Amino acid sequence: MNDTKENKRRVVITGLGVVAPSGIGKQEFWENTIAGKSWTRKITRFDASQHPSQIAAEIDNFDPKKYMDPKQIRRTDLSTQYAMGAAKLALIDAKLNIKNEDPERIGLVIGIAVSGMDFAEKQFTNYRLNGLRGVSTFTTIAVFCCASVGQISIDLGIVGYNNVISTGCTAGTVAIGNAYTSIQQGIADIIFAGGTEAPIAPLTMYSFCAIKALSTRNNEPEKASRPFDKERDGFVMGEGSGIVIMEELEHAIKRNAHIYAEVIGYGTTCNAYHMTAPAPDGVQSARAMKIAMKNANIKPENVDYIQAHGSSTQLNEKTETLAIKKAFGEYAYKVPISGLKSMIGHSLGPAGAFQTITNCLIIEDNIIPPTINYEYPDPECDLDYVPNKARKKEVNIAMQNSSGFSGVNAVLLLKKYL
Repeated sequence: MNDTKENKRRVVITGLGVVAPSGIGKQEFWENTIAGKSWTRKITRFDASQHPSQIAAEIDNFDPKKYMDPKQIRRTDLSTQYAMGAAKLALIDAKLNIKNEDPERIGLVIGIAVSGMDFAEKQFTNYRLNGLRGVSTFTTIAVFCCASVGQISIDLGIVGYNNVISTGCTAGTVAIGNAYTSIQQGIADIIFAGGTEAPIAPLTMYSFCAIKALSTRNNEPEKASRPFDKERDGFVMGEGSGIVIMEELEHAIKRNAHIYAEVIGYGTTCNAYHMTAPAPDGVQSARAMKIAMKNANIKPENVDYIQAHGSSTQLNEKTETLAIKKAFGEYAYKVPISGLKSMIGHSLGPAGAFQTITNCLIIEDNIIPPTINYEYPDPECDLDYVPNKARKKEVNIAMQNSSGFSGVNAVLLLKKYL
């Protein structure tokens, strides 16, 4: 992403689709978010009794039959099913009739981190028990990173710009940033963008346990995800899909679309430091924020709210706090910050998309969700994290931070459209 802003087409968000542990659809998701409820529970998807971490934020009320036919369901991983649900919910929310649009001017960009591991692990188990005859003939297409993009494009008839982003925990934010720049440059007029993931499977979960990334607060699942709290001990795995519909401004106005927010800035950097740990100086994370603000032609004091990456790990929160201070100076102590992952865990690929959807609703309703489970202040995390209770505040410009494995940092800025 360049550090300079050119005169380009304006981009707005007109549809929100969400399939999350806290709700299916934007309304249920938003009500539970501002209520500050935790969705971390004991894992029910498989027997996790031998795992160090036995908790996750599962989705327990998703019915793929509402969005796909039975044949599609048999051929797809849960991550693709989530994405299909989120895409169709976004389409309904945007009141967009694709048949009235030029299909060559509609695009699709999805972020995903670990791809179809739920499907893959089941097939590996079948192979061990039953040999080759036990393996589904759809395994290859189900576990590809491009599976969700392919299925959505076929189902909705999207033949325009198409991309898959796999930058780990930043994938959702990078996907939306990629869609933003693509519409700016005239590559498309409409893009479905976001992320999806279904990582709550035995081997995948244990692989994160092996590197001690997950919380082991098994006796208090609801309190396990606690960003910026001194007692944080690792993140809680989440899952789901978030997809937004992004449009060129004049196109949205012409069809009288409801505009949630305008995307005004995007920045991305890489720490080039470590595959899992953030760079302790926070320099590149801060630079991503500065790039996004420069791209938006705003000053730090113009930002009304920051939605943190806030994964609930010791290193992330300490580094993220330092990076915000480096990017915002003294204003860092005045801007409210909160962490959505305290409620729905860390879903990897769609985490950034959930942030974008939340920031759209914050801008629309002027309510900042809390960082729940904030009980013990950390001297190294001394900013305003909106602890435990939602706060009413006018928000015209909202920032979201994403960071994670592979060292990528991504920042997105949304502004109230007036």
